[in-house]
Amino acid sequence: MESAVKRIKKRKITKRVLGLYLLIAPILVLLFLFSYIPMYGILISFQDYFPYNGVSGSDWVGLKHFKYFLTDDTFYNVFKNTLIINFYDIVFGFTAPIVFAILANELLYKPFKKIVQSISYLPNFFSWVVVAGLMKLLLTPEAGGLVNSTLKTLFGMDPINFLGEDDLFVPIVVALDIWKGVGFSAILYFATIANIPSELYEAASIDGASRIRKVIHITLPSMLPIIVLMFLLKLSTIFSIGFDRIFNLQNPLVYESSEVISTYVYHVGLQQAQFSLTTAIGLVQSLLGFTLLIVSNRLSKQFVGLGLY
Repeated sequence: MESAVKRIKKRKITKRVLGLYLLIAPILVLLFLFSYIPMYGILISFQDYFPYNGVSGSDWVGLKHFKYFLTDDTFYNVFKNTLIINFYDIVFGFTAPIVFAILANELLYKPFKKIVQSISYLPNFFSWVVVAGLMKLLLTPEAGGLVNSTLKTLFGMDPINFLGEDDLFVPIVVALDIWKGVGFSAILYFATIANIPSELYEAASIDGASRIRKVIHITLPSMLPIIVLMFLLKLSTIFSIGFDRIFNLQNPLVYESSEVISTYVYHVGLQQAQFSLTTAIGLVQSLLGFTLLIVSNRLSKQFVGLGLY
């Protein structure tokens, strides 16, 4: 009798699990088709690849392309620019949504809080082409540029070519990324704060805790798991950077500080048709990111007790 009951329960569990597998099957198929099968293309990083010859007909050259870009002075500058921009993205861009979510949550007037949150989401839906076009119009040193016209009117300053100065390019790119993504990136933090039990704040108020104390001892500790998760994901992309925002804002005057790995791959791989070289760069970039993710996850679990897995 007991064995029959166990068999019935097992069948029910199997049917339930089978339904979940069927639900996730299309995602796994798409993942396999578009993420795993294309890995076959990694082979061309070890070849002098020509599209006409294909992978099977191209000559094998071993680590030739890896040696080339690892000893190339231009690539070292590109690699340095990528790390610098990503460093500022982490220091300022990663912390900005956290600070914004906490400050917005502290607004007492709820309708105004919702308006602030809704407005902050909007820039995320603008493409970088639109954002870059607006910035070029606003920051142009020519007549009609709003920023330079204002500076000249108020302070009598000469026009500044903001997007043509190496020292100004990185701050502008980082600031624009924060403006564009801070609201959308804060959604997870808003959701986390909304799930914090109100009893904790009420108990803290009874004990006489100030709003700053509540943030330090209740809000931030409750947000710590999602902060650690997002930080690990952000850290794993430190060797890569979004192509759109750099490409649409850069120009020949600032190539020294604006050329990053993604734009370098475009200029060398597509414009100069060096497919094997850029594939080798992409492979090393992915391996570095994967290694950094594994190491940072282990360190996070060791010191904080939290991690991706």
